[in-house]
Amino acid sequence: MSPTSLALVLAAAVLHAVWNVAAKRVTGDSRVFVWLYATASAVLWAPVGLVILAREGWPDLGALLLAGAVSGVLHNLYGVALNTGYARADLGIVYPTARGTGPLLTMLVALVVLGEQADAVHVVGGLVVIAGVAVVASSGASGVDASRGLAGVRWGLATGAAIAAYTLWDGHAVTTLALDPVAYFACNAVWQSLTLAPILRDRGRRAEAVRMSRRHVREIALVAVLSPLGYILVLVAMQTSPIALVAPARESSIVIGTLLAWWLFKEPRPAVKIVGSLVVLAGIGLLAVPA
Repeated sequence: MSPTSLALVLAAAVLHAVWNVAAKRVTGDSRVFVWLYATASAVLWAPVGLVILAREGWPDLGALLLAGAVSGVLHNLYGVALNTGYARADLGIVYPTARGTGPLLTMLVALVVLGEQADAVHVVGGLVVIAGVAVVASSGASGVDASRGLAGVRWGLATGAAIAAYTLWDGHAVTTLALDPVAYFACNAVWQSLTLAPILRDRGRRAEAVRMSRRHVREIALVAVLSPLGYILVLVAMQTSPIALVAPARESSIVIGTLLAWWLFKEPRPAVKIVGSLVVLAGIGLLAVPA
C-alpha cells in the first residue's frame, strides 16, 4: 500500500471513530436514524456529485445508478445493524466485533474469490490488525451482563458481514466499473434515503423522525458529514491499492473508537484495549511496508 493510500485510510479511520461515537449517543428507532442521516448526506453530496458528472460529460449513468442502488441497500443494512447494536449493547463490544469481522471476510473474499494479489508481509499485517481487533473485542465483554454481551457480539457480527458486502461491492464499483468515488457515494446516499423512505408511511415513525431530528440534530449532522467524507477517502484509496489491504487498514479506527468509548462512556478494561490498539498499530506498520 502506498503512503498516500495509507494516509487516506488513516484519516478516514479518525472520521469513522468520531461519527460512531456520535451515533452511539442517539436513542430511538435505528431505521429512522439511518434515514435521517442518509437524507442529510444526500442533500449535502448530491449537488457535488452532479457537478462532477456534468464536468465529465455524464459518463455511464446506467452503471452509476445501478451500482449506487445496490450500495445504498447494503449501507442501509449496515447502518440499521450497527445502530441496533448500539441501542442494545456497549460500543466497546459492537464496534470492535464489527470492525474485526468486516475486514476478515473482505480480505478472504478478495484473495480467494476475486484473485487479488498481496505480498506475504501485507497479508501478515492484515492478520495482525485483525488479531489486535480481537483483543480489544474480548475486553468489552467484561463488566456487562451475559445477555447484553451476547447481543453486542451478535449485532457486531451482523454489522461486520454488511461491512464486508459493501466494501467488496464498492471496491468493484470504483475499480472495475471506474466510477468516480464522490459521484458514486452521492448516488449511494440518495438511494439510501429513497429505499428507507417507505418506513415513514407509519405515523409513529414520522413523529419519531421529527422528535429525533430535534433531539439529535448535532449527531445527525456529524454522521451526515463525517461518514461520507471518510468513506470517500477509502474509495479513493481502493482505486490504487488492493481491497484486501485497504479493508484491514481501515480498522485502525478501533484504536480511537475504543479509547473514546472508555473515556466518554466509562466502558471497562482500558489497559486491555490499549494493548489491542498497539497490536493494531503494529499491523498497520506492516501494511505500510513498500511492496
